[in-house]
Amino acid sequence: MIKPHKPHLRNPLKNARGLGSAKDGTGHFIVQRVTAIALVFLAIYAVGLIISMIGDDYATVRATVAHPCHAILLTAFSIATFWHAKLGVQVIIEDYVHTPFSATALHLLNIFVCALAGIASVLAIVRIALGA
Repeated sequence: MIKPHKPHLRNPLKNARGLGSAKDGTGHFIVQRVTAIALVFLAIYAVGLIISMIGDDYATVRATVAHPCHAILLTAFSIATFWHAKLGVQVIIEDYVHTPFSATALHLLNIFVCALAGIASVLAIVRIALGA
């Protein structure tokens, strides 16, 4: 029995979307843009908060950072900052490092440094917020 020929009704863009060399380039691009947009607003907030605390004593600054709203937004700023940095450095490594061993070592170093710095900053904010 001969199967009837099915016309290809898919749009060529549908076939290509999200299928970069690593099969996740579009997702990486979108996450990097979302973190960049979040950082615009969070950086404005963080700079404004820092400017508002200029000249305050230690106890006042600590109480300000310990406020739940400030602690949450500063934590979001820290996470977004180090996640965005990790993604940006990853792109640089993929574009400019061509030896497999060096690329792997730099990718691991990038992940380790960004994760460690992010965890340390979140821990510092949590310790201030909890009064430890």
